[in-house]
Amino acid sequence: MITRFEEISMNLWPALQTVLYDGWVLRFAGGYTRRANSVNPIYQSTIDVDKKIEYCREFYATKGMRTLFKITNEVHPPDLDKILETKGFAREAETSVQTIGIEQIAIKDYGLVRIVTSLDDFWIDNFFRLSGAVSENKKPLKAMLKNIKMPKCFAYIKEKNAIVACGLGVLEQYVIGLFDIVVATGFRGKGFGGRILNSILLWGKNEGAKVGFLQVMVDNKTALTLYGKIGFKEMYRYWYRVQEERALFNP
Repeated sequence: MITRFEEISMNLWPALQTVLYDGWVLRFAGGYTRRANSVNPIYQSTIDVDKKIEYCREFYATKGMRTLFKITNEVHPPDLDKILETKGFAREAETSVQTIGIEQIAIKDYGLVRIVTSLDDFWIDNFFRLSGAVSENKKPLKAMLKNIKMPKCFAYIKEKNAIVACGLGVLEQYVIGLFDIVVATGFRGKGFGGRILNSILLWGKNEGAKVGFLQVMVDNKTALTLYGKIGFKEMYRYWYRVQEERALFNP
């Protein structure tokens, strides 16, 4: 089940370039987010693991990037996390993968939330303003969002002629993935994040989704509390093993 949801995650949040290497999936997206710029060792391997790790190091180095490995309890080989630790790869960004059965909950229709299904600069500009993301990442994010082949929706709430909350939903078969949920600082704690989540889940349900899916870092207590109130439950966790010599990417 973990492997299947890792596949779904990669489809819902696509990289700009993908290289398949003996059961490992190497992803590149100009450095924007760890998920889209890491090695996903999710399938069986045949090549010696030390050679594979060195290959990945060299490959990412050619792009001026540090090497990140996304680790779950179903990686291959099974002891890869320990191997990377002995090679000096630090552990960081532990993340909880959570799901919810959409048919089992009552989803409210918040008319306050606007849903659009086509990408435009308006949504991207407001996401960067609300999230505080660095402007250099706007170009790769826009390219990544355009690269999504599945149905998607962009949600936002406008208050007094300003966007105060936004989020993204992407649908693959029966799963609606939720991404980039962000609320303006002065409007947090007022239910806007929950309204965005509910509206994306409702859109997904109307499109045939049966399961909601999101990823949240375990040190984000505010988000964990919000998702728990809605009914999300942890399915599994992942984390990264990373070379320490380069600056951190966005989570």
